[in-house]
Amino acid sequence: MAIKHIAIGGISTECSSYSPLYQNKADFETIQGSALLDLVDYPFGEFNIKTHPLFFKKSVPGGPIEKQYFKEVMEEFISEIKTLGRLDGILLLMHGAMYVDGIDDPEGEWIASVRRAVGNECIISVSYDLHGQMTDKIISNIDAFAAFKTAPHIDVKDTYRRSASMLADAISKNIRPQVVWSPIPVLVSGEMSSTFVEPCKSIYKELELYNQQKDIIDCNLMVGYVWADTPRATASSIVTCTNQITGSEVCQAIAKSYWSNRYLLESDMPTGNIKDALAWISKDFSIIADSGDNPTAGGVGDRADILKEVLKQKIRYTLFAGIASKSAYEALKDSNEFTLGGTYGGGGPSLKLKADHVFFKNDCAVASVSNTVVIITKLRRPFHNLKDFTDLNIDLKDFKTLIVKSGYLSPELQSLSAQTFMALTSGAVNQDIKGIENNNRLQKIYPFQDFNDYSPVVSNGEHLVNQ
Repeated sequence: MAIKHIAIGGISTECSSYSPLYQNKADFETIQGSALLDLVDYPFGEFNIKTHPLFFKKSVPGGPIEKQYFKEVMEEFISEIKTLGRLDGILLLMHGAMYVDGIDDPEGEWIASVRRAVGNECIISVSYDLHGQMTDKIISNIDAFAAFKTAPHIDVKDTYRRSASMLADAISKNIRPQVVWSPIPVLVSGEMSSTFVEPCKSIYKELELYNQQKDIIDCNLMVGYVWADTPRATASSIVTCTNQITGSEVCQAIAKSYWSNRYLLESDMPTGNIKDALAWISKDFSIIADSGDNPTAGGVGDRADILKEVLKQKIRYTLFAGIASKSAYEALKDSNEFTLGGTYGGGGPSLKLKADHVFFKNDCAVASVSNTVVIITKLRRPFHNLKDFTDLNIDLKDFKTLIVKSGYLSPELQSLSAQTFMALTSGAVNQDIKGIENNNRLQKIYPFQDFNDYSPVVSNGEHLVNQ
């Protein structure tokens, strides 16, 4: 059997249209070569398929991507594809929530450009984050689709495997899968749709049952990304299948299930304002999530709202992880006096502080201020893993309260024996969904509007199916 050839690559980030911090080349990490093959970790060789790793660009979620940079990196990707000659398939690693000023559908532009470069015979299989957005333009240009089924995301590698497996099967068995989708007029935050609690826990389990039906290959429910004010921002059901009629029926069933449970979508922990959060602190170790400034959802990560209140109330033994400020990081190298808060344009109070003690490690300044410890990061970054703290020689047992810039907590932080509370703070990823600016989203979408007249419509990207 002749050797088949595929390319692998893509781009992945999440962009809040409310963030003042634009993303460019400096924000993206590039994975390529053997490192990209290790990331996907699929035995294509067993299917007599030769892999050509291109590049995978990814960043910490942030604001919009600069238009010129987006065009440059897309053109570079297409140029590399064209050097490979005829391809039998391509595996695209995407996120689905890019925002670029002046480009309504960045992923659609990227994927359509890939299709034009590889031709209609090439199989295109795509992996997505479940917080991505879908459009007809994307669906009409792909042959297979797989998205994360967990939030917090613990199935990233498994999703790559699913997408890779569909690509390998299509090429080796000479079959052509199809993708159908249905937009669902619901748009909530990831914190309101965690797959670790109901109703999403059961809804996502149902997807595996649908996968067992004849003609169904892979079923997905996309929650969408709420902090991008764009017409494509919506939830959706997406099914890879071998029969569009059967796929349409399953697509409708998934959409109806999510729609019927919309009123049950809520945070997986208690919520309230900053004063509520601080009043809630227990005698035991507690974790407060500073949700509105969460960098892994697109927040800037530089606000000091909670820190101001903690210092005002003289709450002791509190650890902040972390607040981004390159200027404060640099100032602490020469003096114990520094200014913190809003230095990247995220807003909130600007605090003039004096460190009692500070040490530097891993591009972080760990400063003690009035019995409170603040991790000041030179670059925007999350603190989701326990290793993030041990690498800084920080023992969480030394603190009564951990305040972390996050929405729902990471699995490792959830594993700690701690009471948890989500502070509904201001920022580029404000959890006050009904209150955020809404100029471009669909005119009827829950919870921005409440209505009952909805019936799912399924499309294959070019026309409606089974209507």
